Amino acid sequence: MTNNISQFKAKKGQLVWINIINAQKKELNYLKKKFKFNELDLADSLAAKYAQRPKFFERSNYCFLILQFPVYSSKTREIVPEEIDFFIGRDYLITLHKNNLKPMIELANSCASDPFYCEQYLDGTNASFLYEIISRLQEYCFPILDHISLDVERAEQNIFVGHERRMVTEILYTKRNILNFRKIIEAHKSAIQHLAGEKTKFLNAEKMKIYYHDLIEHTKSIWEILQNQKETIEALEDTNTSLLTFKLNDIMRTLTIFSVVVFPLTLLASIFGMNAVNGMPFINDPNGFWMVIGIMLCGALIMFLFFKRKKWL
Repeated sequence: MTNNISQFKAKKGQLVWINIINAQKKELNYLKKKFKFNELDLADSLAAKYAQRPKFFERSNYCFLILQFPVYSSKTREIVPEEIDFFIGRDYLITLHKNNLKPMIELANSCASDPFYCEQYLDGTNASFLYEIISRLQEYCFPILDHISLDVERAEQNIFVGHERRMVTEILYTKRNILNFRKIIEAHKSAIQHLAGEKTKFLNAEKMKIYYHDLIEHTKSIWEILQNQKETIEALEDTNTSLLTFKLNDIMRTLTIFSVVVFPLTLLASIFGMNAVNGMPFINDPNGFWMVIGIMLCGALIMFLFFKRKKWL
């Protein structure tokens, strides 16, 4: 075995848990020689590979399961899918992942540091231990959902205090995370239903049916929360867009009124700027300049009062 492979077993039970992180060719060759796994399943379990969807297969000597769970990256502020693969045999359960799922790290560390946890989790059947793992991973989803809810709430608060422009980017980040989360969790229900309803000689889930149905209910709960968050963020996006449009229209109206008010001034300045000397009023008057300025100001004042009366200002 390599350093990436950890093996745990209870003293009394027969079940063995083999936990493999960042599986490369060495680890896959070990599994192929020891357990005779299908080449396609081993290829899917390579750390560099990424499955497009959860799936469950029953082979001649084992069951193969792929599930995906969300992981939040604080650097990119993005929710990305993290894959975990299961090889399920009569007296063993093998998990392969990239060691980015916190519940799997904690479970492996607990079993490695204290034999009590091995006795607690590995003294039963592979179906009960598989339920324990999936249940922990599902519970791990709820803090991420809470984080998204806080992002939605923060966006709602900032929209109505004049930060509409900044919220455009924040809303798009949140929408992307909700969409990624939905993609990850979308196929879970069918995969777990298939797992719970499958009657195989390698996975005796008959006695665990009620527990596996709880996993399905958890998946439904996660999906419903995501659906509510999706509808809320879309409503906030529409509201934010409406506020931005209103502000833009308000700015355009102000600029239009300003241009109309200034128009008489520009017209008079253009007229009195012509080189026609004969017949031009006020040209020989010593106070002609100030008289023209007065006319221009009166014109501007009339236009201003007109817009004020129409309540356009």
